[in-house]
Amino acid sequence: MRLNSAEKTVLVTGGAGFVGTNLCAKLLSDGCHVICLDNLNSGSKENILPFKCHDRFEFLRHDVTIPISLEVDEIYNLACPASPPHYQLDPIKTMKVNVIGALNMLALAKSNGAKILQASTSEIYGDPLMHPQVESYWGNVNPIGVRSCYDEGKRAAETLFFDYHRTLDVDIRVIRIFNTYGPKMFQGDGRVVSNFICQALSDQNITIYGDGDQTRSFQYVDDLISGMTSFMALKSKFPGPINIGNPVEFTISELANKVLAMIPESKSKIVYKALPSDDPMKRRPDITVARETLGWEPKIMLEEGLVNTIKHFREVLGVVPS
Repeated sequence: MRLNSAEKTVLVTGGAGFVGTNLCAKLLSDGCHVICLDNLNSGSKENILPFKCHDRFEFLRHDVTIPISLEVDEIYNLACPASPPHYQLDPIKTMKVNVIGALNMLALAKSNGAKILQASTSEIYGDPLMHPQVESYWGNVNPIGVRSCYDEGKRAAETLFFDYHRTLDVDIRVIRIFNTYGPKMFQGDGRVVSNFICQALSDQNITIYGDGDQTRSFQYVDDLISGMTSFMALKSKFPGPINIGNPVEFTISELANKVLAMIPESKSKIVYKALPSDDPMKRRPDITVARETLGWEPKIMLEEGLVNTIKHFREVLGVVPS
């Protein structure tokens, strides 16, 4: 329960997921009263066990597609599976989470006079024809593809957020998150960094889809959390959207070779398979708006972040360095 009326009460939907867990930890360290809401379909109760005895932490097992009444000052809407295997498993549910979940959280923000941040995604740019991607770019998205439940769901959520802002004066903050990695990622979540590390630690072949020349920009989770909280703390009612990502670009092949070099005992080899449908060939954020509006830019480069992430997965998998 809320112990001090002076405390800021913050709701984090999807709070038991990878990013949500890291965000909850940061908010607790900042002195907030944190309500973590998650249906545990892709989140994990193990992730939030360290917070169980914290007197400023509450966990609610709840689905954002079902309305809920709470007293909150701020909302971070992170609820939605974020890796292709997870969001494609039940695409109709994914679309419902993005659209109905957004509507429910916006209604909650309106009733509380609360700020609300939408965790959107670089996927709204699709397979971009503009490189790097700026916030004014409308994207190149397949509306009927296997990834559309996520891509178009997030685009629809952005529409709802801006309509609530324009018509009902809800204080919204929309961020577009680029590829993020770090501790608390799940084994087998389908993200490329976790896939490569787990494969290398398990001596399985590292699987590259396509020729490996497609590019991504990899952001350490602490940098993302810093960007999110800085945006929420912004005094002006600037709604965004703001790209939050690391503008340093790597090919998928470069990432695979970095991971192998950092796990020298691995017997893994690199193998190539067909590229999945609608997989974007390039992805790199222009972070000019984040720099100018928030004074934010990433601080942790890929090699440093991989050290921490490999350590996390060694613990998860019980693999001791040789």
